[in-house]
Amino acid sequence: MQSDKLFTNALIHERSPYLQQHAHNPVQWYPWGNEALEKAKSADKLIIISIGYSTCHWCHVMERESFENEETAAIMNKYFVCIKVDREERPDIDQVYMDAVQLMTGHGGWPLNCITLPDQRPIYGGTYFPRAQWHDVLLQLANFYSTDREKCIQYAEELTQGIHRIESIVSKSNENKLATINLKSVFESWSKQFDETYGGPSRAPKFPLPNTYEFLLQLHYHSQQQNILSEDQNQSLKKHIQLTLKQIAYGGIYDQLGGGFARYSTDMQWKIPHFEKMLYDNAQLVSLYSNAYKYMPDDLYRNIVKETLDFIARELTSPEGGFYSALDADSEGEEGKFYVWTKDEIEKELGGNALIFKNYFNVNEKGYWENENYILLRNEADATIAQRHHLSVEQLQKIIAECKQQLMKVRDKRIRPGLDNKQICSWNALMMKGYLDAYTALDEPRYLKTAQLNAEFILKHLSAHDGGLLRHAGHNGEAFLDDYAFSIEAFISLYQCTFNESYLKQAHSWTEYVLKNFFDKANGLFYYTSSNGEILIARKFELQDNVIPSSNSAMAKNLFMLSRYFTLHEYETIAQKMLLHMIKEVEMRTPWYSNWGQFAMYLNYSFYEICICGSKAKTLIHDFLKSYYPNILLAGAEKESDLPVLKNKIIDNENLIYVCTNNACLAPVKSVNEALSLINVKE
Repeated sequence: MQSDKLFTNALIHERSPYLQQHAHNPVQWYPWGNEALEKAKSADKLIIISIGYSTCHWCHVMERESFENEETAAIMNKYFVCIKVDREERPDIDQVYMDAVQLMTGHGGWPLNCITLPDQRPIYGGTYFPRAQWHDVLLQLANFYSTDREKCIQYAEELTQGIHRIESIVSKSNENKLATINLKSVFESWSKQFDETYGGPSRAPKFPLPNTYEFLLQLHYHSQQQNILSEDQNQSLKKHIQLTLKQIAYGGIYDQLGGGFARYSTDMQWKIPHFEKMLYDNAQLVSLYSNAYKYMPDDLYRNIVKETLDFIARELTSPEGGFYSALDADSEGEEGKFYVWTKDEIEKELGGNALIFKNYFNVNEKGYWENENYILLRNEADATIAQRHHLSVEQLQKIIAECKQQLMKVRDKRIRPGLDNKQICSWNALMMKGYLDAYTALDEPRYLKTAQLNAEFILKHLSAHDGGLLRHAGHNGEAFLDDYAFSIEAFISLYQCTFNESYLKQAHSWTEYVLKNFFDKANGLFYYTSSNGEILIARKFELQDNVIPSSNSAMAKNLFMLSRYFTLHEYETIAQKMLLHMIKEVEMRTPWYSNWGQFAMYLNYSFYEICICGSKAKTLIHDFLKSYYPNILLAGAEKESDLPVLKNKIIDNENLIYVCTNNACLAPVKSVNEALSLINVKE
C-alpha cells in the first residue's frame, strides 16, 4: 500500500466527499461524464462503474483492500475504464445498475460494482468483493470480452431488457374508480411480522423505517374513529407502536450521549448500530417521534426529539441554514470508535457517579460489544433505576445529565468521523419537515425559525434558473423527482404552520414544473429523472417506499393536498389513478408501500379541509397543530385571500372556522371545539 500522495486521478477536481476519498487511489478513476464514456468507446474497453457514498463502511473496506492496492489498480487500469459514482449525487445511475445487480445476484447493496460494455449496458456486477475474488472477476471478464464478444453483447442485451421490464406498468388510465384498501386485512397480515419482544420487524438487520410507523399511527387513529379493528387489535397495534418507539430510543442505534440515530441495527435488539448517521433517517425519526408525542404523549418521545435536533444543530447544520448529509461510521479506520467506551474510561471520567451511569446505560454484559468496548443503551425506566439507587427520579436525571455532559466533553476531543457536507435538496426538505413537526408537537418557536431559514436556503442555493431545483448546493446537476416531491411537501407543511401563502404558491409552482418535465401520460406516473436530464440506458420510476418514501407516493399525496387548496380537480384525478396502479402492492406488501397506504387512507376515510379565517387565524392554528389529526388540511388568513380554498370565507370582524370536505363546507363555527365536533374526533 502506498502513500496517498504518490497518486492522483481525475476525481481530484470533484466536490463530492466520496469521490475525493478516492482521488489518490492508484486506480485511474474518472467521474461519470462524457470524458470517461467516450474513452471507453474509443479504446473499446469495458467500464467498471463503482458506486458508493462517503459514510459507507464496506466501501471503505473495499477501497483499502483493492482500490489502494497497486497490483489491483494495474489490472483495473489496463483492461477497464474505471468510473466512480456518488450514489447520493447520482441516484439515477445507482437505480439502473442496482436493478442490474439485483437481477444478476438476487440482492444489492453498497459498494455497488457493475461492469458494463463501452455503451453502458451491464454484463456483470455485485457488491463488496474481497481482493482475490475481485482480481479473478476482472481477469475473467476481460478475457470474456476479448474472446467471446458476441456472447458478451447478447448477455448485455438480455440484462438490459430485464431492467426495462422492471419498469413495465400496466396502464389503468381508462379505469375510473377509487382504489380501496382493506385496513383490517392489512393489519392482520402485517402483524404476523411484528417482533413483540423488541419491536419493529421480526428480522435482522433492523432498519427503523419511520414511514411504516407513520402508517401504523394513522391506522390506529382511523381505527379508533371508524371501528376498523377490534378493540383487542387496537390495543395490540398501539402496544406494538409504543414498544418499537421505546426500544429504538433505548437501543444502541440511538446515540445516548449526543442524540441522533444510526442508520440501522445489525441485530434483533436494536443494540449494535451500523454507526453512520444519515440526515434522512434523523429527519424522518424526528417527525415520527413528534407525531407519536402528539398522539400518545410520552416524555421519552419529547426528549428524543429535542436531543436529536440538538445533534442536527450541532453537527449537521451549515451557517447558511442548509443541512449536511451524513457522518461516517468509521473514525481512525475503525467502525464506531468515536461512540463506544471502555469501563476504565467511564470510571476514570465519572468517579463516584460511574456506578450509576454504568447501571443506567448497561455498561455490563448487556452492553458489551467487542475489544473491551461497550455500546451505551438503556433497558429500564428512570423510576426503576432511581429506586435501586435510593434516589428520586429528579436526582437520577440530574446525575445522568451531568455524566453525559462530562463524557461529551471527552468525546469531543476524539478524532471525529468524517462529515459528508453535501447539502442534498430532498434530504434538506425532509429535515425541514422534521423541524416543523417538532415545532407543532413541542411548541418551540426556534424550530419554526430553523425551518424557515432552511426554506430560504433552498430558494437561494438550490433553485435553478428555469424555475426548477438543483440536486445539491454548489452543484449544477438536475434535481430528481424526490427533490421536488419532498420540497413540495415541506413547503405545504410550512404554509400550514404559518399561513404564509408564498410557501404554498411555491409548492404549486414546483408541481407544475414536475408535471411538465417528469410526468408520463401513458402510465400516469412520474419518472425519477427530468426530460431535461441525462439519458441513461433506462429511465426509471421510483415506486416502492423504502428507508425514504418513494417519490411517486410523495407526489400523489402532494397532488391531493394541492387539489384541495387550489380547487384543481385534475390534480386529484392524477393522484387517484397513481394509487390505482399501486393498490394491489399496497395491500399485499404494505410495509414496503406504507406511504402509498397513507394516501389510500386520505381517499378511503374522511378527510377535511379546516379553514380558519379572521384576525385570530394565526393564533387558532396552534390549537389544531398541537394535536394529532392526520386527516385534515389547514388553510387560513387574517384578511381577504385569493387562495381558492378560502374564497368567500372571510368576513370582516368575524373569526370563523369552516369544516369542509372536498371544498363543500358546513356552516362556519367560532370555536376549535365546535370544529372538532364536526369532524367527529373521539378524545
